[in-house]
Amino acid sequence: MKITQEEVTHVANLSKLAFSPEETEEFATTLSKIVDMVELLDEVDTTGVPFTSNVANNLNYMREDKAEKGWDREELFQNVPEKERNYIKVPAILEDGGDA
Repeated sequence: MKITQEEVTHVANLSKLAFSPEETEEFATTLSKIVDMVELLDEVDTTGVPFTSNVANNLNYMREDKAEKGWDREELFQNVPEKERNYIKVPAILEDGGDA
């Protein structure tokens, strides 16, 4: 399956990313190769292979839930470029830039 440069540009725009034409072409080529490799998996005969949801023997280790002293807010905010009412101010990511 070929991923077009237009598709890469569209997804980049949705993600608020900007790429040069060379980067867009490289992404399109790389993503096309990845999709082709994944599509090859459809050709593997898995008849008789049991379903495996987890191949690792993981155990959940539980710890006591106890409160711990947090970090000093003034120290944390020393390197913050913009803050407002004890919050870190970041650029809007919504199309209209409005508050949600």
